[in-house]
Parts: sequence; structure tokens; C-alpha cells
Amino acid sequence: MKKNGLVAFLLIGIGLFFLLRELRLPILTDFYSWPTLLILIGTAFLIYAFSSRDFKNLFPGVILLGLGIHFHGLAHYSFWIDHWGIYTLIVAIAFLTRAIKTKKGIIPGMILLIISIFAIFVNNQPGWFNWINETMDWIERFWPVLLIGLGIYLLLTKKKY
Repeated sequence: MKKNGLVAFLLIGIGLFFLLRELRLPILTDFYSWPTLLILIGTAFLIYAFSSRDFKNLFPGVILLGLGIHFHGLAHYSFWIDHWGIYTLIVAIAFLTRAIKTKKGIIPGMILLIISIFAIFVNNQPGWFNWINETMDWIERFWPVLLIGLGIYLLLTKKKY
């Protein structure tokens, strides 16, 4: 596969999104939203990762696809679970998907999977688990501050190539 294959898949996916949006097909009206863009970008990463055998792109592909599906589900389905454990579950699935192909990241994936399942499905959680719930509530509220901090950090650090 050519070096710019990822960009090609991204352009095709985004182009399809805007074309279908302009065609206004009644069956696709629920998909004319920003979560659909996340789904398309994540799918482009996954297609590129498998077609080029560049498996480092599996992780961002699964993250973006998972977030897109989650946000789409929150917007359109009343039964969809709105819990912080879903985010750790998406990251766990990303680690485990990458681990299947690269044999790296299985331990963090399993740890996050256990935490996610415990947080989402256990009704009677022990008292010591409350600090995790409070921390995740804070992160859900102030996640833009984390993005700003990460951006400033990346601007201030020098590349070590």
C-alpha cells in the first residue's frame, strides 16, 4: 500500500459522509451528525491498518470508532448506557485488538476491561471504589482542560528524533 493510503481512506470516508448528507436519503437521517464522522475516521484507520498491515493504527481506529458508536448511541437510543466505564471499555477493546495483532498491550487491556465491567455492571461497589467514580466525574466535567494541558505540553517539548 502506498504511503498516503491512510489519507486516501480518510478523504474517501469524509467525502462519502458529505455526499450522503447532500443527497438527504431518508434512511440515513440519523447518521448526519458528528459521531458519524468519528465512525468514518475510525473505520478508515482500521481499513488502512489491516490493508497495509500497519497495526499501530488499530489503536486509534478502535478508539475513534468506539467513541463514534457510543456518542451516536447516546444521541439516538434511550437504552444506551451513559457511564464513564464505557470509555475505559473502549480503550480496553483498543488495547486488546492491537494485542491480537502485535502481542503488545494485553495486560493494560485486561486491567481496563476488568475495571470497566466492574464499574458498569456491579451494583453494590465497595466504598474504596468511590474515589474512582469521583475522579471520573471530574474528568468528564473538565476534560477540555486535559486537552489544553496536553497541547501545551506537546508545544513546549522538543522532538527527540
